[in-house]
Amino acid sequence: MAERWTYAYALGGVVATVLAGIVIVNVLPDRRELRNPVTPAVLTSDPAFMRTISGLYGSNLLSGNSVQTLLNGDEIFPAMLEAIRSAETSINFETYVYWSGQIARAFADALIERAQIGVDVRVMMDWVGSKPTDPALIERMEDGGVKVVRFRPVRWYTLDRINNRTHRKLLIVDGKIGFTGGVGIADEWAGDARTPDEWRESHYRVTGPVVAMLQGAFVENWVEDTGEVLQGDAHFPPLEETGETVAQLVVSSTGSRNYIHLMLMTVIAAAENHIRIATPYFVPDDVAIAQLLLARQRGVEVDVIVPNSHINKDFVRNASRHFWGPLLEAGVRIHEYQPTFIHAKLLIVDETFATVGSTNFDERSFRLNDEANLNVFDAEFAREKIAVFERDLAQTERITLESWQNRPFWQKALDWSLSWLRPQL
Repeated sequence: MAERWTYAYALGGVVATVLAGIVIVNVLPDRRELRNPVTPAVLTSDPAFMRTISGLYGSNLLSGNSVQTLLNGDEIFPAMLEAIRSAETSINFETYVYWSGQIARAFADALIERAQIGVDVRVMMDWVGSKPTDPALIERMEDGGVKVVRFRPVRWYTLDRINNRTHRKLLIVDGKIGFTGGVGIADEWAGDARTPDEWRESHYRVTGPVVAMLQGAFVENWVEDTGEVLQGDAHFPPLEETGETVAQLVVSSTGSRNYIHLMLMTVIAAAENHIRIATPYFVPDDVAIAQLLLARQRGVEVDVIVPNSHINKDFVRNASRHFWGPLLEAGVRIHEYQPTFIHAKLLIVDETFATVGSTNFDERSFRLNDEANLNVFDAEFAREKIAVFERDLAQTERITLESWQNRPFWQKALDWSLSWLRPQL
């Protein structure tokens, strides 16, 4: 009997050690290349700016593209569904959020209809982000001929990567039409941001040579889950120029360099006049905070739009607020969006550059998630995004240093305690 108990205790110790190891591996901050802010050596007005961004971050600048802005579900979902329903050869769709509801059913119906006439349809949902999805909906898609996979499901061989998710939002139709941005496939994104039940979002329809880069980002994650390498004209057809916009896709992947974090810090360092940031989750690391403070020291204006109490993760708002002090003291203007939850993700530098896509301004996007952002080097596009930013800004309330300092003690304590979770938010 004593030997049996000794064996049980030993086995329990081994199990506890293994579980503790898994937790530690997943909660420790991921590695970071940048330990200090980027030196502002090249400014946006310098021709070397574009060459620098092209050379540093793993993908060339491609000319001849068209990027159409879609605002809120009333514009986003019809455009995506129209593209799906027109597909002739392939549909490749990657998303973090795919929940049950009317919008989810509409997408499932459209995907099934195309699959049943012979279009090659693939859907990749993040295992964590799509947990609320009705299993019957996935089964119906699979029965209808849609190839559905869940990115990094929990298996014994993925336990060291539970915390590394795909947060990319990519839809590529026939290899010729691409969509990226922040939208999830759920009813919360429906409507036109008129009430708290209709989230504020931006998404983008892309045509031209850069669509091949969107496709490549999808294939990268598809290969990991399935081992299948997508090739040929059905996925990579010849792409004609459709506009005059120069664009570049930058991706971050688990286990590789944090390209998006590096890129964001580099473009912030290049700012000459104005940095505009809209993000649902503003939990910058120390490097990003220092980068914004250096910009203010150079006289660059900085405006940040974040959610107010209309947010789906209250604890993120608490953690974010703890870090606002030095930014507010330096003159960074932080604004809380009032009508509804703002989920749009946008960074505009001066009037020449904008980056859009799936990346939030937080450590999870900087280091833990697989992300994809489209860099657009186009003054007209930047001015268009500034106009959208200014319309959102008109519906915010500015947070002053005084109001931040005077928030209740209990709120300060809560903000401080949750700020320790910053590497995971």
